[in-house]
Amino acid sequence: MEHTHEKYQRLIDVCRTLPPLATAVAHPCDRTSLESAVKAAEMGLIEPHLVGPRERIREVAEEYGLDIAGFPIIDAPHSHAAAQKAVELVHEARAEALMKGSLHTDEVMAAVVRRDGGLRTARRVSHCFIMDVPGHENVLIISDAAINIAPTLADKVDIVQNAIDLGHALRFEEVRVAVLSAMETVNPKVPSTLEAAALCKMVDRHQITGALVDGPLALDNAIDPEAARTKKIDSPVAGRANVLIVPDLEAGNMLAKSLSFLAGADAAGIVLGARVPVILTSRADSLQSRLASCAIASLVASKRREEAQVMG
Repeated sequence: MEHTHEKYQRLIDVCRTLPPLATAVAHPCDRTSLESAVKAAEMGLIEPHLVGPRERIREVAEEYGLDIAGFPIIDAPHSHAAAQKAVELVHEARAEALMKGSLHTDEVMAAVVRRDGGLRTARRVSHCFIMDVPGHENVLIISDAAINIAPTLADKVDIVQNAIDLGHALRFEEVRVAVLSAMETVNPKVPSTLEAAALCKMVDRHQITGALVDGPLALDNAIDPEAARTKKIDSPVAGRANVLIVPDLEAGNMLAKSLSFLAGADAAGIVLGARVPVILTSRADSLQSRLASCAIASLVASKRREEAQVMG
């Protein structure tokens, strides 16, 4: 079955009504990362500021026929310096987003979360996959499968709130969060079920806001209405979740990769909780996924601008 990416296309179409997002692209020194920035710029999604070794960036552009004539290049000698300089562009209000180029995720994130001169906020930083799963009506948000290895309950509060805020930025009509475990009953022997129950009570007490949240839920009764009915789970989330909160990084990584490699899903990726959205893509991602990640960052930044105007 041909995968048409119509869900990502809808996001990109919305995004094209917005001004291009000024984006610091850290170390775009291979074909994949530079081509992503150029294509996203051609589509009007981002306005790239290329940060890295000037000559290397120009060599890559020449080798692969990529036109970077209109983009500023901010010279930085190596990948660590490029990550740091990209963060500085945000502080200087020259960029409203960061994009990972051909350097390790750890290098980008180290610059972002530095206590001194980084982009920390009161929130914990977390990652969301935005999955386009063939045969599933809307995109699915999965968090956190890339940054927080074994999140505590306090970490999960921020992970859930970041994912809810993303759902609103993506213009979900209703954000429905399933806190996943291996079962849908609270079992003291399975810590993730206790944390799921605690998160739901925190929603009742308005410590987490903006969504319907339920858990613990097993994956089947989170996304399949029939499975939820069979288990007699009475919940506005069960069977229709559009945000899946996983117990830990390993579970999330396996869930996202099984959707990608067994179900043919595409995974766009973004980091939230910092002062600006961070576009994290993998070399294995399709160009469509990488463009979708840029569109998602633009929608997040647009939502933040709206909120800042309301508060201002």
